[in-house]
Amino acid sequence: MKGIEGIQRVILHGYHSAGFLLVMGVVMVVVYFCRDIESGMVRFEINNNNNGEAEIAEDFAVKDCDFFNGSWVYDNKSRPLYKEKKCSFMADDYSCEKFGRKDFEFQFWRWQPHGCDLPRFNGTALLEKLRDKRVVFVGDSLGKNHWVSLLCLIDPWILEPSHKVAEWHGSLITFRASEYNVSIDFYWEPLLVESNCDDPVNHRVHDRIMKIESIERHAKQWIDADMLVFDSYTWWLEPNMTLVWGSFENPNKTTIESSRVTRYEMALKTWSNWLETHLNREKTRIFFISLSPDHKEGGDWGKTMGESCYNETKPIMEDGYWGKGSDTNLMRTAQSVVQDLEAKGLNIKLLNITQLSQYRKDAHPSIYKRHWVPPTKIELANPVQYADCIHWCLPGVPDVWNEILYAYIRYKI
Repeated sequence: MKGIEGIQRVILHGYHSAGFLLVMGVVMVVVYFCRDIESGMVRFEINNNNNGEAEIAEDFAVKDCDFFNGSWVYDNKSRPLYKEKKCSFMADDYSCEKFGRKDFEFQFWRWQPHGCDLPRFNGTALLEKLRDKRVVFVGDSLGKNHWVSLLCLIDPWILEPSHKVAEWHGSLITFRASEYNVSIDFYWEPLLVESNCDDPVNHRVHDRIMKIESIERHAKQWIDADMLVFDSYTWWLEPNMTLVWGSFENPNKTTIESSRVTRYEMALKTWSNWLETHLNREKTRIFFISLSPDHKEGGDWGKTMGESCYNETKPIMEDGYWGKGSDTNLMRTAQSVVQDLEAKGLNIKLLNITQLSQYRKDAHPSIYKRHWVPPTKIELANPVQYADCIHWCLPGVPDVWNEILYAYIRYKI
């Protein structure tokens, strides 16, 4: 809803108090000025709560808002939504300030959809909505980037440190907000199906091998969730991967070489078949996050070929900019599979964060992160060679992904 953020409540002691009349006057003014914005989108109700107090609730529907088309607006008043150093759950992969980044302008950009506003993030409202539920982010390090962002957004809304705890159990990291009995987990599953990249620490393998029809070992870790957030794209860009039927150890296993789109489609088919057969459709809501673009080739936005996001400090302002590294064939494949699941009755939504992220060449860690494999002398002499132009600094772009996810969870479920 344009110009309005969230649901606000004003509790008034008695219908005839001066405060009540004042608030009603404000409400009438708001209705007057908003009456032509979107007919039927604003509803005001006055109810009595259990204590006999009058409540005025403003319910601003967002069902007709297209969150994914818009522009980045510089806003150093309301952004960033949290401080890197104050997030209890920050990871070194995304801690750009900690590892030496000095320019922080990238933190002050707010995503503004055309024709509507994103509702203001409210951690308490989100946790109440998720009370007694389990949410699992399933995917690769970009999925983890997304998950850490959400924890950082929630962190300041839970004041007692003992009420918010994260624990690592192999491929599964569990965050619990005990006051709400909420679990928000991350599960490492970069290729959706089983592969030789499934170790959450030691997964940098030269020859990637997938058991293209095997997912059960992964799925049993998240199949009971109330909400699932999947991402799987970047790991599929490897030019050569091997598909396996049977076990990794079986000398009689069958292997084939295949195109990138073919193997992605096969893995998504295995994933979708499992969901269709095993998921509790009455219980579980699914979100699939579209591809997160990289900015590894500066020639895409007018720099010299071979340059990258290194030393970039401003977004791309060209409306509709699209980098050549973003594979639209993979995107169409994922969209088709998601639409097919939706047609079969699963509660699933594709969140298309690709275009809004395309503009943000300035928001990657570049060289300002923990490098688990130390740069060589040659790389140190030419930072473009080892700059991370795939992941995102926090606070940053994934916070917008979560603002959109928050809007869906709070207002569209």
